[in-house]
Amino acid sequence: MAGRACLSLFMILLLAPQVQASQPSFTQVRAAHISSEAWVLDRHGRLLQSVRVDKAHRRLPWVSLDDLSPAMIAALIASEDRRFMSHAGVDWKAIVGAIWTNLVEHRQRGASTLTMQLVGLIDTSLRRDADGRSLNQKWRQIGAARELEQRWSKEQILEAYLNLANFRGELAGIAAAARGLFGKHPSGLDRAEASVLAALLRGPNAKPQLVAKRACGVAHRIGREDCQFVYRLALSALSRTPHLEMARQYAPHLSRRLNLAPGQSLRTSLDADLQAFVLETLTRQLIELRERQVEDGAVLVLDNASGEVLAWVGSSDATSAAAEVDGVTAQRLPGSTLKPFLYGLAIERGLLTAASPLEDSPLTLDTPVGLYVPQNYERDFKGWVSVRTALGASLNVPAVRTLMLLGVERFHAGLKRMGLNSLGHDSDFYGYSLALGGGEVTLLELANAYRSLANGGVLSPVVLTPSGRGHGGGRVLSRASTYIVGDILADKSARGPTFGLSSPLETSGWAAVKTGTSKDMRDNWCLGYTDRYTVGVWVGNASGTPMRDVSGVSGAAPIWQAVMDRLQSGRPGKAPKSPPGVEGRLVRFEPAIEPDRRELFLAGTAQDRVVMPRRETLPARIEGPGNGAILARDPDIPGERQKAHFSIAGDGHGLTWQVDGKPADPSWLDSDGSLLWPLAPGAHRISLQTVDGKSVAAMFVTVK
Repeated sequence: MAGRACLSLFMILLLAPQVQASQPSFTQVRAAHISSEAWVLDRHGRLLQSVRVDKAHRRLPWVSLDDLSPAMIAALIASEDRRFMSHAGVDWKAIVGAIWTNLVEHRQRGASTLTMQLVGLIDTSLRRDADGRSLNQKWRQIGAARELEQRWSKEQILEAYLNLANFRGELAGIAAAARGLFGKHPSGLDRAEASVLAALLRGPNAKPQLVAKRACGVAHRIGREDCQFVYRLALSALSRTPHLEMARQYAPHLSRRLNLAPGQSLRTSLDADLQAFVLETLTRQLIELRERQVEDGAVLVLDNASGEVLAWVGSSDATSAAAEVDGVTAQRLPGSTLKPFLYGLAIERGLLTAASPLEDSPLTLDTPVGLYVPQNYERDFKGWVSVRTALGASLNVPAVRTLMLLGVERFHAGLKRMGLNSLGHDSDFYGYSLALGGGEVTLLELANAYRSLANGGVLSPVVLTPSGRGHGGGRVLSRASTYIVGDILADKSARGPTFGLSSPLETSGWAAVKTGTSKDMRDNWCLGYTDRYTVGVWVGNASGTPMRDVSGVSGAAPIWQAVMDRLQSGRPGKAPKSPPGVEGRLVRFEPAIEPDRRELFLAGTAQDRVVMPRRETLPARIEGPGNGAILARDPDIPGERQKAHFSIAGDGHGLTWQVDGKPADPSWLDSDGSLLWPLAPGAHRISLQTVDGKSVAAMFVTVK
């Protein structure tokens, strides 16, 4: 039957008239070629990331004949159509040979020329199916090939064929095949590699051994007789999974947020050099912190004026076990990084000034879910401090006292206005813990909120494409209050009590900066801004695993400092000019809890003397978690670091601490006479005793 079909086809070809079909031009075919990839470019047009968009095929951009290896062209013609340069679209001699082979030798042999194969690639109705082509399809294919030869040059036919042909699996086109199998551009293919690719055209999904054997034959025809080398090369190339991605992808997380189309090149606002520097800096710091159980981090750099993202690094694939998680958009606990907004709102409403005194002393609050006992990071208390010191040194208890003054609902609403929309619950859900970062936010939200401080209290959207101008925004905080907050955050003397005068928070120019560490050291942060840029850094673990002894100043701050110094290279940050509504005044504290200084005030709130509130002398009493408190040990914190703080209010002269009727261990006593008692399971009595053994105050607690 096969022989008769071939003979019938041969007779039809000789006797039937030419059938004309409308074939597209070479220009039309080339224009219709769309890569399966999209490319993410930086603001200068430099490549950052390649992204596969079409999931059905892998195609790369069209390659011109001039950019093809001569060896590839020679191998193609030798393998598929040796008389290509001399026929007019149909190789009659090959057809006669195919008929003879089918009739006499009973072997299958094709006779399609490159031109005939090309029209099948262009016109889907002429493509071969599982049962082969019908006589009508064959006839139409031949007619289309003859017409194509009249309209196209031989060079155009070769170029189009190599760009449209399927080579292996999903690899379509010579560019994808060369890159996927040999990691090369088609211009760099040698004769052995070209022989393997040409051999694939006859059976793209053939077994590697068969392809290798065919490749040896092609190599022999084009002048390379080292069959063993070609054979091994074919087996090696076909045993690997094709890889078309760039050697280093610089913006994988940002790319997932972009609406990319096949073949698209999208220019973003990122800067390739800065993006590479940030990624390298993050990776280096995470490697240094690896022994402290740290593997993840993220960095975001924003242009203050336009809102453009200059760098977006969501993770480091060199250290992370979950590199696909984008740390820029992941919701995490922000720790103390919300404090600037808290104090800014309190100053704006006239509740506090930068010189207002706040008491840093033990505090116990009764809440619907139990007692809330805020602690400072250093586990001590500094007594009366100014707002400047409370914010600069990141003291926790004064922040909670400020929240009590401002109101949780008002603070929560203010944070939402500043773009922290991840705080989706109502204010009662967060309670007083919101002052210390007791609600999850994203680095993207938080960095843009800090950018609003840099912009004088105006919040506008973050943008991912270069715009050259700022986008419309709305005021979320007064210009005067943000100026005072920024001045505090840039004041290294205010940071001194906690961070010292020299720390990773120092940069080559003016910068306002704040760190944060969440409960159990699961997250640490450093966010800050200059007059031109805002930089946000998060360090932690995507899994939520606690770090070991890593705070914002030791984890995230060194990254922030390195990025800020690079941004300020050649042009250090400049301190903003004082806006209308702010006045300076020399302030003296009575008693002198802090040195005299020139302080900033909102107009109408200035004072030159700050007097500490006086307390009446009261009988000695114990301040601590609260009488009858039930305390729970946290399994994630080392036992020796879990202590309850008890202090003496009133006249404590001559009193000693007793725990369960026995004198407290001297190592539990703090320098100010308070008791730092290591939590021990069970019910306990903490009391104060006079020298003659009389108990004057007692508190009962239970530890679970």
